[in-house]
Amino acid sequence: MTKENLNPFAIAQAQLDEAADVLQLDPHMHAFLREPMREFHFTIPVRMDDDTTQTFQGFRVQYNDARGPAKGGIRFHPDETIDTVRALAAWMTWKTAVSDIPLGGGKGGVICDPRKMTQDELERLSRGYMRNIARYVGITQDVPAPDVNTNPRIMAWMLDEYETITGRREPGVITGKPLELGGSAGRTPATAMGGLFTIREAAKLKSLNLEGATTAVQGYGNVGSYAHILGQKQFGLKVVAVSDEYGGIYNANGLDCDVVLEHQRKTGKVIDCPGTDNISNEELLELEVDILIPGAIENQLTLKNADSVKAKIVAELANGPTTPEADNILNDKGIYIIPDFLCNAGGVIVSYFEMVQNGYQYYWDESMVHQRLDKKITTAFQAVNHMSQSKNVDTRVAAYLVAVNRVANAVRLRGWV
Repeated sequence: MTKENLNPFAIAQAQLDEAADVLQLDPHMHAFLREPMREFHFTIPVRMDDDTTQTFQGFRVQYNDARGPAKGGIRFHPDETIDTVRALAAWMTWKTAVSDIPLGGGKGGVICDPRKMTQDELERLSRGYMRNIARYVGITQDVPAPDVNTNPRIMAWMLDEYETITGRREPGVITGKPLELGGSAGRTPATAMGGLFTIREAAKLKSLNLEGATTAVQGYGNVGSYAHILGQKQFGLKVVAVSDEYGGIYNANGLDCDVVLEHQRKTGKVIDCPGTDNISNEELLELEVDILIPGAIENQLTLKNADSVKAKIVAELANGPTTPEADNILNDKGIYIIPDFLCNAGGVIVSYFEMVQNGYQYYWDESMVHQRLDKKITTAFQAVNHMSQSKNVDTRVAAYLVAVNRVANAVRLRGWV
């Protein structure tokens, strides 16, 4: 069997290469768009609670800001790498472009294990991260947000550190903040809600009735758990399997989100939830369901298991869950893929709404946020679907064609290439 290259940035570049070929992109433009415009590597010394000092490695990548300030989350993860951050910054560039919001793409990360750190240590790490990037971020330069293992509380610390350094109030420099500090209603469930709007549109194309449609969700953090809650309560999905890093659970009659969440709250895991059978993450991906939602991390659907996927729709709420080789297999099987940077764009769309609300100091209620998110992401879905049909390409290539064309036009108009 051919060995796959699972380097996330190599995958992101390969996806861009395919789109550039279809677009017949100018070689110089293609070369420019293949690499980040700038990136920062730094060390963050943190005084630990035992009075020792531990040094952490941090990154911030500003991939492209031709269409507006860079935008993207910050991850705290023990396996973080600069290539993962580069890939995520690239995908964020295409995500803001396909959503047609006036932002570019960025991403940040710290190599650390937040589960082994106290709240005080996390606060010192968060403030140390901001001290390193403060001069390079801001509402006109780069706007960070939460991502894996970061949350509104961490964003609050970073915002406070930034405002302390600069001596001015600038709530729009960070999104995903607590409501009390200028966060937006509807931001926490936004990624899952946006994904469900795209699932609704894909279901129409597949003539699939969402009421009772069987669904499996891989990843039960913020995004996956909200996909279960909203999918069950607002879209009528029958979620039969969910999983987290410790394993998964299955019940053919459906899992009640309230029961699973309560069990997870008590035990820290979904496995052994009453009335369910334990299954592995691998088994979840191969279940016979209508909708499969990979909502965990990258490289979950690969050359090894793609042929065993039986879903009608794969909705990529995670970033980069499907490798290029797996893409080809799934497309050949007639599975409708909602590509990650379209499917999970709800988070950055509502982050943009948060920046807008910060700018004019007037805040919308949650129903207005969801209404505007629905309009924005549905328009993006239709643009991608139209491109897929008109160019006779798969949905991922179509999403790239829409996004890359918009970024390339901005670069061209600025006279950079």
